[in-house]
Amino acid sequence: MPLLKDFKHIFLYGLVLAILVFALKWLQWKILIIDNAIDIYIGLVAVFFTALGVWVATQLAKPKIQTVIVEKEIFITQPREFAINEVELKKLDLSNREYEVLQLLTKGHSNTEIAESLFLSLSTIKTHLSNLYSKMDVKSRTQALEKAKRLRIIE
Repeated sequence: MPLLKDFKHIFLYGLVLAILVFALKWLQWKILIIDNAIDIYIGLVAVFFTALGVWVATQLAKPKIQTVIVEKEIFITQPREFAINEVELKKLDLSNREYEVLQLLTKGHSNTEIAESLFLSLSTIKTHLSNLYSKMDVKSRTQALEKAKRLRIIE
């Protein structure tokens, strides 16, 4: 125990020196802040607005559209052998030429392409289409094709 008594003064002396060094550093820091207060405040404001700018930029750059993948089970029936419904074809009372025009419509041909393949004028094709629409009671190509498929007069 005599060693602790001898070192007691040394520990006390070291503690006092540490407190004095801390006080001097604190005063030096306080004076530094007071002398350079404007520069420090300007720096803090600059850092704040830089951080704010980065945050706003990341918010604006986020994609607004989300891609959603929806899986849906679709049942596909096996194609059966196609047979033209002669009864419905006779009910419509289509001429041979009108039926040819309808078949070319099914293949996606335009009026000009139909006219070239049947060696007819464009106005004649338009007349056949008009008669076809009237007999089928439709107003467009799409409706005519849908009704013809439903009636099973075309593939």
